[in-house]
Order: sequence, then structure tokens, then C-alpha cells
Amino acid sequence: MLDKMIIGRYVPANSLMHKMDPRAKLLLVFLFVCVVFLANNVVSYGLLAVFTILLISLSKIPLRYLYNGLKPIFFLIVFTFLLHILFTKEGELLFEYGWFEIYEGGLIQGFFISIRFTLLILVTSLLTLTTSPISITDGMEELLGPLKKWKMPVHELALMMSIALRFIPTLMEETEKIMKAQTARGVDFSSGPIKDRVKSIVPLLVPLFVSSFKRAEELATAMESRGYRGGEGRTKYRQLKWKTSDSLLMVSIGVLTVMLFLLRS
Repeated sequence: MLDKMIIGRYVPANSLMHKMDPRAKLLLVFLFVCVVFLANNVVSYGLLAVFTILLISLSKIPLRYLYNGLKPIFFLIVFTFLLHILFTKEGELLFEYGWFEIYEGGLIQGFFISIRFTLLILVTSLLTLTTSPISITDGMEELLGPLKKWKMPVHELALMMSIALRFIPTLMEETEKIMKAQTARGVDFSSGPIKDRVKSIVPLLVPLFVSSFKRAEELATAMESRGYRGGEGRTKYRQLKWKTSDSLLMVSIGVLTVMLFLLRS
């Protein structure tokens, strides 16, 4: 399990982050995604990193678990870094070899963007790692509650988003199983020309889509057999309670926002 993708997974534990109100954690993620773009220097990115480390320590999620879970997206982080090095021509020229040039601005910007991407993935992953899908649904429904005045299907929207998050690791596991089965039959996904690799993806997508539709049909049948008819008239067994720790979490993200504004250069 340690080497699987962490996005969409829930890890039961008895940490402070697990006990917090899902509304507070949803607001935290939303605000963090907004304020992370305020950072534009080493000090501000260092502050964001410290804040993220504190959240991880409060969640009691093993660092090894987070590290192994991030492996699938390391390629995207490195690819983003290389793109900025190749196409950002700002600042002093640091290295030149034929057409290949590395500028100081491209190096700095690529490093900052990679750090930003990593922090975003870590913080958003903490939401699903410390919050069950049912709690995420309840939290989203409460936060989107004011939209009911405009006849928006808030309960259904919240349910769809939480189900989508829940099925991310399931689909990843299904993809891995199909890849292993087809590799055993002689399909090569890792070598050869790009054209051949693209062709090898087609037999992977067809059974994946079939499996996804089958799971969706089974889920719909299960919900219907249990009498699910949407959020109209439904009562809740689980009641959300806003605690002091949730307020402190909101204060901390507010302080972080103010400090990032002050540190902008």
C-alpha cells in the first residue's frame, strides 16, 4: 500500500487533523491553493514549506507514505522544472552548449514552480488522507448550503465530488492490474518508439473504461436498492461540530496569508 498513489485515499488515525471539522479542512485547502501563488521568493516559499510540515506533523501520516505516494507525480514535477529551464530566458546566462542555454531566471522560476506544485499536492492530499469520503460529502454540503437558495442541487454536487475523489485510488489500482495482465501477454509499455507506446495504451483504455462503467452501474444499483433519492428530506446521523482547533486552523492560514503579503518582493 505504501507505493500507491495517495490522492483520494483515507488513512484512519487518531491525530488532531483527523479530529478536525471537514469544513475547516476544506476551507484550509481552498485558501492554501489561493495563497500559495503569493509566494515569490525564498523566504516566502520557506514559510509555506514550514506550514506544510506542521500540517503533516499534526496528521501523523508517515513521511515514507507521503514520499512513496508522490513518486507517480515526480515525472510531472521534473518535466515542469525542465520546461522552465528551456523556455525562460531571463536573467544572467549561466550555461550554454549549442542551442541549450540555462538562464538564472529560468532556473529560479523552475525551482519555485516545482516547490509550489509539490506543496499543493501534499496539502490537498492531506485532506483525503485525514478525512473520510462521508465527512468530505457532509463538509462540502454544509459549505455549499447557501447555494440552495438558487435551487442548486448542493447535496448531489457534494456527493459527486466525494465519489470522484474516492474512486481515484480505485481506478489507479485497476489500471495497474490491467497493465500487469497485458505485460504478461507481451505488451511493452516502457520501451520502443513513442508511436508504439501510444498504440499500446489503446488496449489499456478499453478495459479500464468498461470496468469504470461497471463500477458506476454497481454503485448506482446499490444506492437505489438502499432507497437513495437525493438530499431532499434527508436527515443526518453525523452532526458536524466546529471546535476551537478548527478556529485556530483558520487563524493560522490567515496569519500565513498576511505574512506572505508582507514578504512579497
